[in-house]
Amino acid sequence: MQKAILFDLDGTLTDSGEGIINSVIPALEHFGLKVPSREELRVFVGPPLHDTFRRFGVPADKTDEAIAVYRSRYIPIGIFENAPYPGIQDLLSSLRSAGHRLYVATSKPETMAEQVLERFHLAQYFHKICGATLDTTRSTKEAVIAYLLEENGQAENMVMVGDTKFDVLGAKAHGIPTIGVTWGYGTLEELVEAGAAAIAHSPGELLELLNR
Repeated sequence: MQKAILFDLDGTLTDSGEGIINSVIPALEHFGLKVPSREELRVFVGPPLHDTFRRFGVPADKTDEAIAVYRSRYIPIGIFENAPYPGIQDLLSSLRSAGHRLYVATSKPETMAEQVLERFHLAQYFHKICGATLDTTRSTKEAVIAYLLEENGQAENMVMVGDTKFDVLGAKAHGIPTIGVTWGYGTLEELVEAGAAAIAHSPGELLELLNR
């Protein structure tokens, strides 16, 4: 049965952690904050930056400044310290050939998501790329999915694919089940606890689940 499939971007389609973490470090240093290990900074991949910067000690009224410092490195350099996960292009090609409608629903600013997907020749597979706004009026996964549904309508056979609890919870708010993937930046435990309908450990396994 053909489906409308919503894909997260960072940690699901592409491994963007290097560029994000490399750009977070100078933003934390800008405020004289202790820089945790790169492993601890992995949590910056996926959620809205405002929320995560606050978790690491940036005052709430300074998060815009932190993001400006972050983007001063990320936009020219970090955005392309990134690569599609092995097997993703074949997955997307197979899904399109099977007649599924593919969308991107990401908390990354939409213009940046489009740049990444164009750079890696993945944009061609998607009917619509939906992301956050630069002014943060649309920043959470729930808000991005709401925007996507307003633009495209809600299909009966709609499913989200993502690597973190934010994908699961954002989709659940709209009655959409999520297949969690374990190759990204979330954990199996958080995906299960958030209520993922199924788990895929590889793009091949994901393809089987989506074609059922």
